[in-house]
Amino acid sequence: MSSENDPGQGGGGKGPGSPPEQLALMREMVAEAKSKAPKAKPRTWRGAALAHDLPIARVLVNKGVLHLDQLWDYAVPEELSEAAQPGVRVRVRFGAGSHHVHGGRREGGRLIDGFIVERRAESDYSGALAALAHVVSPEVVLTPGMLALARAIADRYAGSLADVLQLALPPRNARAESKPSPEPLPPPPAPEPGGWARYGAGPGFLRSLAGGGIPRAVWTALPGPGWADELARAMAATLASGRGALAVLPDGRTAARVDAALTALLGEGRHALLTAESGPEKRYREWLAVHRGSVRVVVGTRAAMFAPVRDLGLVAVWDDGDSSHSDDRAPFPHVREVLELRAVSEGCGFLAGSTGCTVEAAQLVESGWARPLTADRETVRACAPRIRTVGDELLARDEAARAARLPSLAWETVRDGLKTGPVLVQVPRRGYAPRLACERCRTPARCRACAGPLEAPDARDLTCGWCGRPEPSWHCEECGSFRLRAQVVGARRTAEELGRAFPAVPVRTSGRDHILDEVPDRPALIVSTPGAEPVAAGAGYAAALLLDGWAMLTRPDLRAGEEALRRWIAAASLVRGEGQVVVVAEPTLRPVQALVRWDPVGHAVRELAERAQLGFPPVSRMAAVVGRGEAVESFLAGAALPPDAEVLGPVPLPGRRGEPSPGERALVRVPPGSGAALAAALKAAQAARMARGVPAAEAVRVRIDPVDIG
Repeated sequence: MSSENDPGQGGGGKGPGSPPEQLALMREMVAEAKSKAPKAKPRTWRGAALAHDLPIARVLVNKGVLHLDQLWDYAVPEELSEAAQPGVRVRVRFGAGSHHVHGGRREGGRLIDGFIVERRAESDYSGALAALAHVVSPEVVLTPGMLALARAIADRYAGSLADVLQLALPPRNARAESKPSPEPLPPPPAPEPGGWARYGAGPGFLRSLAGGGIPRAVWTALPGPGWADELARAMAATLASGRGALAVLPDGRTAARVDAALTALLGEGRHALLTAESGPEKRYREWLAVHRGSVRVVVGTRAAMFAPVRDLGLVAVWDDGDSSHSDDRAPFPHVREVLELRAVSEGCGFLAGSTGCTVEAAQLVESGWARPLTADRETVRACAPRIRTVGDELLARDEAARAARLPSLAWETVRDGLKTGPVLVQVPRRGYAPRLACERCRTPARCRACAGPLEAPDARDLTCGWCGRPEPSWHCEECGSFRLRAQVVGARRTAEELGRAFPAVPVRTSGRDHILDEVPDRPALIVSTPGAEPVAAGAGYAAALLLDGWAMLTRPDLRAGEEALRRWIAAASLVRGEGQVVVVAEPTLRPVQALVRWDPVGHAVRELAERAQLGFPPVSRMAAVVGRGEAVESFLAGAALPPDAEVLGPVPLPGRRGEPSPGERALVRVPPGSGAALAAALKAAQAARMARGVPAAEAVRVRIDPVDIG
């Protein structure tokens, strides 16, 4: 070993200035610097300084479960203080236990979305708080008014605030948010009455809106295409007063008609169209224009009921009886009732319009909350087509009706109508032959495997509507016959029959698979299911057939008669005033008589009186509780229902397509004035079950004011 490598010699040992010790010292300095800097900054902001002013943010997290339906406090880092304003979207950590605390901050959990509701100086919570993870956008989207409306809807429908806000606020689109909205235009002049002159109180209604009034009306529109222009004029009159207006339509087709009417009346740039067909970027851009005050008139479908219109002066709903107005996501709010809440809370006018009249709309008039807006009988008779009926007695004497499904009167009406324009044929079922029975004894045709109803989806084979099995060799077990007849014939079969009867006339169908928006004003046969009727260009249809009326009237539902009349009047309103409508239904039934007299209001008033005697909605408030039988009974037993609550059931729910019953349903009914107590009791009981971690098999679903009662 040389002297340089000998540890006993000076200058060659490991002194204090040697390179290995310098390297260790540098590592210690780097580690100390890292310990002083904030760690995992976007996630926990460990070690970061908090905001000097109002360091606590109260956040609504996007967890739509009832036992977590409250606000949560979070610490605000100094770097996020300026952007973390009330109403903005944020990302927070949620779900960390109290033992996950480091340096006075709670860490862990899952990143979820939320909204800042307010900034506070102190927190009510004494433990360690987690910090805001991220401010998604500085755009304030949750206003105090929107928050109050969402809370009121959540309480009314026994739902969570987060679920309501998911319906009310559209998803963020960064590209749309980065673009500025246009400058607002000055108010236009008040429009002329136009078609409102046909209604006795119509011009006065427009004058009240244009003068800053807040009238509330139930409008029974006259038949014909004029309703879209009349609704547009009501919104334009509100805009002329310097206020905003909102109209909610049942589908994109009707919304497009009002959109076109507003464009023709006011021009471009004065209103926004909020529909699902717009796409996420365009819809969010239009929503932001409304939110920022650039546009003050909104037309849209169901989700538009929450549109943040500035200085709201009028809320309107068209065809409030359409099932599309009831949201199919929890907590299932209805457009009409949401707009009623907005009319009261925001102090604006209200308009419920339709060619028919629902029982709920009749109740608004009966209670004095709204005024009727109708035309006199002479005007109605001049605008409405002639209604003719075909009942069982006439069908029994009609040779053509026994050989085919259409009576002679229907054939004559179609033949005469085709001379001047298109003819509408409304069929209550789609497909070819949805329901079949024995031709001789009328026994329903059933599947031998599961007893489900046999159907003919096309013109060839029989299949079971429940299990889907083919039935190539059916015969009636009661009489032995091998021949079948259609109980309800679908739209495809009807189109085929009419095509053979009128070979020179084009036949088109409109239904769920393909809905026509408009048909030209020339001879054609348009076969449509209810609600899918296209508009005929020009003056309208020359005639209409309303087939298989009994299929709509005999549905096992409280609203069967009301719904059938609404569908019939909507279809007949598309027919010219000099045209003719034939309805194949028993003439003595109340909905048929109301159609013949064109008196939907009278029918609704009588229905309301009967429901008041029986204690059914809308006179009473009702909730449906659905689940397994034992779970429903346990849920109701544990709920602190109001003393005047009455429980109906539970009863088994029918299964679908050969499946066993999905469970049972109980109806809870309370008289007027106890609806809020019922909703609060059911919400508390549901929240308690969720907090205990009830298995999925024992879960129950609660729906306040269900559309279908049965």
